[in-house]
Amino acid sequence: MYSHTLQQAGSLTLRNATPDDLPGVLALLAETAGWLHTRGIRQWPADGFPAARIEPLIAEGTMYVLDDEDARQEGEIRVPAATMALDDHADPEFWRRADHPESGLYVHKLAVKRAFAGSGLGGALLDWAALRVAATGRRWLRLDCSKNNPGLQGYYRKLGFRHVRTVDLPHRASGALFQRAADLASPALPHARRRRSAHVATH
Repeated sequence: MYSHTLQQAGSLTLRNATPDDLPGVLALLAETAGWLHTRGIRQWPADGFPAARIEPLIAEGTMYVLDDEDARQEGEIRVPAATMALDDHADPEFWRRADHPESGLYVHKLAVKRAFAGSGLGGALLDWAALRVAATGRRWLRLDCSKNNPGLQGYYRKLGFRHVRTVDLPHRASGALFQRAADLASPALPHARRRRSAHVATH
């Protein structure tokens, strides 16, 4: 296991999730899913994801948590400030052979605790993910999101993502596909902050 400290937030540490983090990750995903549903967005199940969907990501080492070292434990569960999976699993219903799926890494289960909404953590995590893509020699950071969530799609555009296409499958709420070049820092972050978010310390 290794960890990364985001330089623009001294009390927040990004690291690989461990099995002990599962309850907190599930709680954060459930919080985010519930918030989305209150806004009429049905991309995720209303109660979040079952453990069986998240355990393999932790086991593979592709699920990350952003620890809030100053946060109080919520009951017996320590809920992270944010979570994100980053892997090479291109959804075959969305990404075609012509997209060269092997040329990218894919973001899944990105969620930021409501207490940190608007703080720029999502953009910082995506900048970090883009650096990971570049480190593997791949070209694209990719993700999919709800077909009916123009606000979220606009957010990704502001962070430098380009809309590839929308795949309209009747059994999937998601399907709006976006990608960003691995060497592109988020244009939504001021220059100085962008440099800090791109610089991570490895322990």
